[in-house]
Amino acid sequence: MRVTFLGTGSAMPTGERAQTGIALEEDGRTLLIDCGSGVLGRLEQSGIGYEAVSSVLLTHHHLDHVADLLPLLKARWLAGEEHLEVVGPQGTKALVDGLFSLFEYMEGKLEVSVREVVAGEFSVAGFDVAAYETRHSLPCLAYRFDDRFTFSGDSEAFAGLASFADGSAVLAHDCSFPDEVDVSNHPTPAQLGAQLAGADIGRVYLTHLYPHTEGHHAEMLESISAHYDGEVRFANDLESVTIDAER
Repeated sequence: MRVTFLGTGSAMPTGERAQTGIALEEDGRTLLIDCGSGVLGRLEQSGIGYEAVSSVLLTHHHLDHVADLLPLLKARWLAGEEHLEVVGPQGTKALVDGLFSLFEYMEGKLEVSVREVVAGEFSVAGFDVAAYETRHSLPCLAYRFDDRFTFSGDSEAFAGLASFADGSAVLAHDCSFPDEVDVSNHPTPAQLGAQLAGADIGRVYLTHLYPHTEGHHAEMLESISAHYDGEVRFANDLESVTIDAER
């Protein structure tokens, strides 16, 4: 499995970080997780291309996770593609219907199928997925792909989510702000490190980074390492990680 970080930023994107988007590729299958602003361009820069993305899995419906969803649909239509599947938590159908109500000329351009999922197990684009409800200001799901890759979505750090990710080769976890920022719905490094303490994870990538984190990476890593002794890195746009079938 190849994991490509397309967007590692937040609702305040920077020139280096687009909003949230992650691509999974394996055996000719491609799955896009979230589709925030800038992700469509990153798909082209990565060499994956929007033509390869026929399934999108949403963690939740905040704008920085869905802003490029309709542009993706239009780009696929113009490229001659015929279908797009959108999978996400409850409310995903209302989201897609609402987009079409604003841009009626896109209605019927592609065959669009929408599927709503809840915490539990399901399959999408040939990938087996386990979903877990996170702690955020909107209903949000974390996703785990076997023992290889787990993505937290947006969430506070808490023991249940750490247990959900335990045993993963790679965990991409929201770490939006440095410790000095008082924030809810997202974890600070100290909070994240405390919850990950004792977890068996091959490597942790920090993502969903607000501009507030720039210039504070070293101290954020130090804060996490005070509680958690595993390998932790900052994710960067267009960075790819290959994960073997077995750790």
